[in-house]
Amino acid sequence: MTPEAYCRDKTRGSGSSFFYAFLFLPEEKRRAMMALYAFCREVDDIADEVSDQQVALTKLNFWREELARTFAGQASHPVGHELLWCAGHFPINEELLLEILDGMQTDIMARPFIKQSDLSLYIYRVAGVVGLLSIEVFGYSERKSRDFATRLGEALQLTNILRDLAEDAAIGRIYIPQEVRSRYQVSDQAFKTGTVDESMQKLLQEYGDKAENAFRDAVAMLPPKDRESLRPSIVMATIYYAYLRQLRAIGFDVWSTPVRILPLRKMWIAWRAWRYECKACKRQRPIRLEF
Repeated sequence: MTPEAYCRDKTRGSGSSFFYAFLFLPEEKRRAMMALYAFCREVDDIADEVSDQQVALTKLNFWREELARTFAGQASHPVGHELLWCAGHFPINEELLLEILDGMQTDIMARPFIKQSDLSLYIYRVAGVVGLLSIEVFGYSERKSRDFATRLGEALQLTNILRDLAEDAAIGRIYIPQEVRSRYQVSDQAFKTGTVDESMQKLLQEYGDKAENAFRDAVAMLPPKDRESLRPSIVMATIYYAYLRQLRAIGFDVWSTPVRILPLRKMWIAWRAWRYECKACKRQRPIRLEF
């Protein structure tokens, strides 16, 4: 199997919403995005699937070393080979990839999130940075597009956190900071047992509003000159916004009603969003998130 095929299979097999946004890209950009996503998938799997902390840290260190080898032109892993190809065609920054590893290390070390600033840093590392890497592939001309990328990354990650509350709590991860949970008097145990009382609902509503605001801010930040080239980011936003709408519909009680979007519906949302944007961008119509 070639490195390109490995990354394509890794991306497709994950069932990620990102895959559907990649489908409409030209071949070289699609290949680069699949390389970046395969890297994210490899390191995220370490944090999620390796229960022994020391083993997980050892595996994560392999990727630190692999990135050094990759950017020295001596990659050993299929994903490393594809990242090398990617960096030869697009301005990919090694330091940003290392930031992602730092984010994964936070998960592995199971460090508690005390303050909102702790969560903000984590979100930047695991999502904002991915946005910054992505727009280097998509292409942009206005510096403000970097703000769009990081703010959209925040919106997507907050939606992820709300969608995965039950699964994460079951393995001891609670991303909502302790200082905020204390304000609402919501205990760690409430997350583990799925006790969605009035206090929990208000807490989750606050984070739902944060996600909503992040989506709206990102749309407002997108420079008109870069709207066409950053269309894939908009498509990703529409799929994740569909998750947020479902979460609101169930009052964020993912313990009772897990939120899922079937692959066919993701494809349908992506196709409609892409089709709309192709016309709306030329006619200067507003960006839509709901499809």
